[in-house]
Amino acid sequence: MEHDLLSNALIYLAAAVLAVPLAKRLGLGAVLGYLLAGMAIGPWGLRLIEGVEDILHFSEFGVVMLLFLIGLELEPKRLWSLRQPIFGWGGLQVGACTAALFAAALALGADWKTALIAALGLSLSSTAIALAAFPAPENPGAGAQRQSLL
Repeated sequence: MEHDLLSNALIYLAAAVLAVPLAKRLGLGAVLGYLLAGMAIGPWGLRLIEGVEDILHFSEFGVVMLLFLIGLELEPKRLWSLRQPIFGWGGLQVGACTAALFAAALALGADWKTALIAALGLSLSSTAIALAAFPAPENPGAGAQRQSLL
């Protein structure tokens, strides 16, 4: 099915509007709702969006928005004061997750290049999932949970 940019945007928004509340109602969270929506409308699902190059523009915008939201959540002064634990333990976490996911992908028969790209992508996405799981800063108890992220 051939769509223009506006039609694709409408499909993305409609899928998100339907999938996210459903995922939240099932207790899965918004991040998994967006993931399920993308899988449902993509080339391996309902094929509402077939050209992967069409998805590329929206995914780049999504990454920019994700980085913007992470920037809103983290205070630069606090981030700078915690730079050693972040790079030390954070680097260890990313390295360990990458190694485990890489080994699992190789065990499942994936090519080493594909396994490495997938492992790095999944291990780096943990920040977004962790930030989404924690309560907003103005909620009681949010400080201790957000401290565990940093």
